[in-house]
Amino acid sequence: MIQYTNDRVTVFQSALFQTTTTVISLDEGIIVIDPTWLPGEIQEIQSFVQSIRGDKELYLLFTHGDFDHIIGYRAFPDAKTIGSYGLQHHPKKDYKLRLIHEFDATYYLKRDYPIEFPTLDIVITEEYQQVTLGSTTLHFYLAPGHSADGLFTVIDSIGVFVAGDYLSDFELPFIYDSAKAYKRTIELASRIIGEHRISLLIPGHGQATDDVAEMKRRVHLSADHLERLTQAVIANDEATLSTLEKEHAFFSPTTQESHQENVRIIRLEYTDNR
Repeated sequence: MIQYTNDRVTVFQSALFQTTTTVISLDEGIIVIDPTWLPGEIQEIQSFVQSIRGDKELYLLFTHGDFDHIIGYRAFPDAKTIGSYGLQHHPKKDYKLRLIHEFDATYYLKRDYPIEFPTLDIVITEEYQQVTLGSTTLHFYLAPGHSADGLFTVIDSIGVFVAGDYLSDFELPFIYDSAKAYKRTIELASRIIGEHRISLLIPGHGQATDDVAEMKRRVHLSADHLERLTQAVIANDEATLSTLEKEHAFFSPTTQESHQENVRIIRLEYTDNR
């Protein structure tokens, strides 16, 4: 379903994990970001893109290589692709594809396109890099922490900040790469909101927002949870760790597993109790 739309940006939200797909219409082309999840949802995105595309160039942008964010890759076979160097050289491509196949098999899903890991036409290799599409400049920032291949995208001309799996309205940090890198990425997000004229923040899961105060709240939400979690791990404070585990929205075995992974990585990076 569509959760947000204006004259340039349309944000689709899947029924699964509130995962977002963003379609941005520029004068020079159409950008589709993280096409996902269910076959019918991807077909809706395909139809929408076709209805607005005309003769414009089509681009697929991937915020990172988690399987829910790349699952719709080959649904747009003529698109030029954009992603990070880490995505291009992802060490577990076969594993991510296996997750997609297992998901589809579990729920008896059929797709009308092949399942493949993205190959990239435009690769972001620098911590900060600009790419120009016609008259529009895209600002890219490497954003590790949640995953090693994370990517922030800012389009100043329309005030958009696409954050990938950061800055959700409800989802607390899920760390699968590095807690220290995650902290630096949240600090980077704060700088982006302060230095760019952001009028729309789009997370990978949850609601887009055009409220700058809400954007800053989300930065604080992530930074505060991560700091309290880090201090509890350092102090080996099991009571606080249990409390922090229950702060996750949609408390479930999935969030419990993610919390335990957070604790494991923080312990590895901040203590000698490995």
